[in-house]
Amino acid sequence: MLSGTNVQAVKADLRAQAVETASWAYANSGTRFKVFAQRGVPRTPQEKLDDAAQVHRHTGAAPTVALHIPWDRTDDYAALAAYAGERGLRLGAINANVFQDDDYRLGSVCHPEARVRRKALDHLLECVDIMDATGSRDLKLWFSDGTNYPGQDDIRARQDRLCDALAAVYERLGDDQRMLVEYKLFEPAFYTMDVPDWGTAYAHCLRLGEKAQVVVDTGHHAPGTNIEFIVALLLREGKLGGFDFNSRFYADDDLMAGAADPFQLFRIMYEVIRGGGLTPGVAFMLDQCHNIEAKIPAIIRSVMNVQEATAKALLVDRAALSAAQQTGDVLAANAVLMDAYNTDVRPLLGEVREELGIDPDPVAAYHRSGWGQKIIDERVGGTQAGWGA
Repeated sequence: MLSGTNVQAVKADLRAQAVETASWAYANSGTRFKVFAQRGVPRTPQEKLDDAAQVHRHTGAAPTVALHIPWDRTDDYAALAAYAGERGLRLGAINANVFQDDDYRLGSVCHPEARVRRKALDHLLECVDIMDATGSRDLKLWFSDGTNYPGQDDIRARQDRLCDALAAVYERLGDDQRMLVEYKLFEPAFYTMDVPDWGTAYAHCLRLGEKAQVVVDTGHHAPGTNIEFIVALLLREGKLGGFDFNSRFYADDDLMAGAADPFQLFRIMYEVIRGGGLTPGVAFMLDQCHNIEAKIPAIIRSVMNVQEATAKALLVDRAALSAAQQTGDVLAANAVLMDAYNTDVRPLLGEVREELGIDPDPVAAYHRSGWGQKIIDERVGGTQAGWGA
């Protein structure tokens, strides 16, 4: 497969790829039934950045860290950005939280009560203020808003309320800032979700303007949904702002990227490349919960999984694929994709890492570093970070 490939061009694309990690992935997390504590988990936003720096150190591909407010609330966000910079990192997307307060039992910006809607909107505007202080480009919005029962609320009125809130936040954005609107099929609402699918998110973003983009969480779809089709369409329309990568077997499982269906991740990345989306304009973020596995090596492995899927997608012989498609040769077209997918790209990525001056085996290098034991020994006392922290 590599014989007819411009290997240097593939390497250049791989060196340029960046995968954003999430601050909350370094903290304690669990299922609906139990949050499982691990020793050495960060207690502060600064310690989350210390761990994120280890991921970037060993992969060379994770230079930004997404924050979640209020989980990462601090007195001085500019100082937190400087702290990140000292560790070779930048602060990435600011994620709002309008789902954990008791007031949001019936929704946040879609709530029937004006007081609650105002409270939620004020938090979203606060997140834009934080973006100003951190230099972050992206505000990521996910709403748990929805209903559990027919007749519980006016479906159309809830869309009107959502539209008003999004417009107010959009107006507050700076010239170099964006709003990324996420969607989710179900949970925690089970009758209607107010942003249940890419079409709803797209419709709102289209109304708002060019600074509003759709973010695709790979775990937020019904079984059998062709996610790569959604990716292709949004890229075609110029409305794909980014990804939340994770894996799912049943629902929003938030497992490691590429763990459940690595072939799907490859197909998605092929459409990204085909549509010209391998650029800074499309944000690649991991949104995962590492409940039973060690967090930092799991995040390193996830970054590697995204890199491997990207490398394989870059190896697709697009000329041969186009020729087979034009002649209607179904088997030949499929074979082109399968040849790329079945290529072992680990040696290629090892070369890329060596050229970056890092170990070709990031997981092994992390374990040799001793960081895992160091944080267990040193992070004693205080309150471990986790959901709600």
